[in-house]
Amino acid sequence: MLKTLFATAIAAVMAGGAIPSLAHAQQANTLTAQEKAQGWQLLFNGKNLDGWHSYLQKGPAKDWKIEDGAIMLERSRTGDEKDFADLVTDAEYSNFDLKLEWKMTPCADSGVMFYVHESPKYRETYETGPEMQIADLVCTKPDSQVLYERSGDLFDLISSDVERVHEAGNWNQFEIIADHGHIQFFQNGYKVVDTYFWNDDWRKLVARTKFAQWPDFGTFKTGHISLQGTEDKGELPIRLWFRNIKLRQL
Repeated sequence: MLKTLFATAIAAVMAGGAIPSLAHAQQANTLTAQEKAQGWQLLFNGKNLDGWHSYLQKGPAKDWKIEDGAIMLERSRTGDEKDFADLVTDAEYSNFDLKLEWKMTPCADSGVMFYVHESPKYRETYETGPEMQIADLVCTKPDSQVLYERSGDLFDLISSDVERVHEAGNWNQFEIIADHGHIQFFQNGYKVVDTYFWNDDWRKLVARTKFAQWPDFGTFKTGHISLQGTEDKGELPIRLWFRNIKLRQL
């Protein structure tokens, strides 16, 4: 066991991450006794897509699969959008602490949305749900080179520090804390966004962006969590992986 932990620590350092502690050396997609006592729940069991469906569909779209204990999307640049429609939780959440890990193939692009309101009135998840952006450090164009569209950003609204993301192929950690309008994003353990929703400053910020064309964007205080699958950027085949998705209601 100790030998395995040392190997994990060395691999983490080589990948540019921090040395994992014994507390973090747990099986993927599980909760510790302490996490259970704190009220954490798994949103992904590591085995199937129970608790998830694709936006405006009855179940997960066919391009979303399970691979090695992770939710995996593999897609091309073409095809029926219904096959890779954004994945959303069956349940809705108001005030929460969300944690997950993700990785991608080079130049891919995605995001984690929240407060998504599911209705035929809205064609896409991003018409209602703000997004914590996923983008490659080096080669996602134009996103990784444009402020407000880099990994960890509150997409198109508030920019983060792009250096907090690992290059494609490495796992990254996201955390989104939404507590009665106080929104905080953490990427690989670093706070990258700290803001407030639903006040005058928020409405003015939204009004200066493309989201102004969707009057209900960022207005819902309860909604679904969503994993974006509809971006067609990246080297083919485009692949995304998500694991260790857990949430604690506040």
